[in-house]
Amino acid sequence: MTLELWAGAECTVNRVGDRFRDQLEHSGFSSRLEDLDRLASLGVRRLRFPLLWERTAPQSPDQQDWRWADTRIGRLHELGIVPIVGLLHHGSGPPYTNLLDAKFPGLFARYALSVAERFPDVEAYTPVNEPLTTARFSGLYGIWYPHCRDDMSFVQALLNQVKATVLAMRAIRSVNPRAQLVQTDDLGHTDSCALLQYQADFDNARRWLAFDLLAGHVDRRHRLWRYLRKFGASEGELLTLVDEPCVPDIVGINYYVTSERFLDNRLSLYPPLLCGGNGRHRYADVEAVRVCGREIGGFAARLREAWERYRLPVAITEAHLGSTRDEQLRWLHQAWMAAQAVSAEGVDVRAVTAWAAFGTVDWNTLVTRESGCYEAGLWDVRAATPRPTAVATLALQLAQGREPDHPVLGGPGWWQRDVRLVYPPHGQVQARPIAGRVLLISGATGTLGQAFARMCTLRGLPHRLLSRGELDIADARGVESALERWEPWAFVNTAGYVRVDDAEHAPEQWRENALGPALLAQACAQRGIGLLTFSSDLVFDGNKSLPYLESDAPRPLNAYGRGKHEAERRVLELDPAALVIRTSAFFGPWDRFNFVTLALEAISRGERWRAPHDQFISPTYVPDLVQSSLDLLVDGESGVWHLANRGAVSWAQFAQLAVEAAQLDVALVEGLPGAALGQVARRPRYSALGSERGVLMPSLHDGIGRYVGATREHRDAVALTAVN
Repeated sequence: MTLELWAGAECTVNRVGDRFRDQLEHSGFSSRLEDLDRLASLGVRRLRFPLLWERTAPQSPDQQDWRWADTRIGRLHELGIVPIVGLLHHGSGPPYTNLLDAKFPGLFARYALSVAERFPDVEAYTPVNEPLTTARFSGLYGIWYPHCRDDMSFVQALLNQVKATVLAMRAIRSVNPRAQLVQTDDLGHTDSCALLQYQADFDNARRWLAFDLLAGHVDRRHRLWRYLRKFGASEGELLTLVDEPCVPDIVGINYYVTSERFLDNRLSLYPPLLCGGNGRHRYADVEAVRVCGREIGGFAARLREAWERYRLPVAITEAHLGSTRDEQLRWLHQAWMAAQAVSAEGVDVRAVTAWAAFGTVDWNTLVTRESGCYEAGLWDVRAATPRPTAVATLALQLAQGREPDHPVLGGPGWWQRDVRLVYPPHGQVQARPIAGRVLLISGATGTLGQAFARMCTLRGLPHRLLSRGELDIADARGVESALERWEPWAFVNTAGYVRVDDAEHAPEQWRENALGPALLAQACAQRGIGLLTFSSDLVFDGNKSLPYLESDAPRPLNAYGRGKHEAERRVLELDPAALVIRTSAFFGPWDRFNFVTLALEAISRGERWRAPHDQFISPTYVPDLVQSSLDLLVDGESGVWHLANRGAVSWAQFAQLAVEAAQLDVALVEGLPGAALGQVARRPRYSALGSERGVLMPSLHDGIGRYVGATREHRDAVALTAVN
């Protein structure tokens, strides 16, 4: 059977306290009908479609609003995409019920019947997504509503969801007897040190519990029968599920890097937050990928396990990674390759689902805090129109049966490299070499060049950082020689003349800032090599009072800005596929000579720090700049992009924000006119950067906070080394 590409928009509607969070609203999927056409363009055969209880009947079981669903179910039919309708996704139901309510299963089945009657042709359902996972998070860990932390609540929440699924499918099949149950759950494996093997065995039995209950496997001989009975399950309700099972038609596996866990009694190795216990032993519960020497089991292991246990068709029903773009590509590609390999062994694997097609919001905190942390998916929605990422291109290639060709796919993911280890490894580490085509980076002595090399190492991107002696970007022969020798898939140019005042009377700045990038563009275009180069906010004259956008006309006031503007013009004329990043006033934890670092060092010595109060900028945290730039490069983006942390401040205000974050004396920051500080080159009064192409960068306050944290950690590490 040919492997199909399925997809899904992250659609959790969860409750924390009395507040509901709707991922469909956060990603905009709720308001863009055309998203369905976007999915169809990739060859998606089935869509996990959220027709959620909380959205359709939020106030009363008798008040249902079908307008949103009517339009979209109709459009899916026109596009030839088969919906797998989901009714509850990590939720506790509308406000008039919850996971511990005895009426919950009946109310849910009543809603399911209404859906089936409204859409009698729908033939696939996931009534409750991940019932076991939701029961753990809501009934055992206290993360989601009703925020309980006991086994009794866990068992009740799980049984209510399982019974709701059984009753829902019974109601649905009364309308459409052909309706299939595509049941999903997270099947992460638990490993442990020898002392805690008994707990790992229990956890590994528990992970199957929702599937086992639905399949009618939980009888008196089941490993967890006594546990379920002890914590509230009656013999009658368990045996009813044995006598009247609701066997899934497809076993859906949702699998994440964090799914696999490791239990360790060596508490001193871990922060207290990760340490707990079971009443018998205290132990840390950590991500296995962060501590186990061997690699995590991965998609293939979970598919094989599910097939061996149930002998039912299986599918990967969520494949998503919240990480950098190259790692997202590797994760989806490895999911597909694993599914193909296991299928070749005789396992009935139906599909791989590209999950979170339009991204997720705040899943880094399990949707418990509203910080607006966005992770892109197949599309990045941080613009007026969703922008397809490289993951969308990969999905299309997989759906069409073509060989994926992105150069970053040649290397192992972070979960397969030594960089994954945070704690002392348990067992021998299995190292994987970084492989793949190289990325060339010019500007080895500069802040940006060093930062790109550092981030490429973390991201597993083979690279070569070139010094001026190894490559003069303004030397045509040198450029040709370097490209011929290294055969890179892309070139990142961070070289250039950076002294703004000196540039007024330095002819060489034109050579470095204008001629060099133009030569690179011409050579890269001829060889089909991607090019990323940098420009500046100083291409603008400062006459605006709102942040400059990519389409605003440059009018530089000084020689440095004129050189950068000419570079932009020449680069894009010679190589329209090139990516030109305009940025501003960057600062970072790895460079001692940036504005913020120098300011904090001076103020920590009790010295005054003087800075312009009449020049407004968008300071840029270097790690954010490099990560976003690399993502755009991997995506194959082109043209001019503005990347700067969100926020417009004067240089003096910038210093004050950093000083406050570092808990130093703000009174030592003195704002003066720029002209009083000996500036030679004219600066724009206002050169803050915004973007009409996509707001990819975090806020300035967020960047400053992480800068202060990173520099403090560095100081502490240096001090500890000195003591030891």
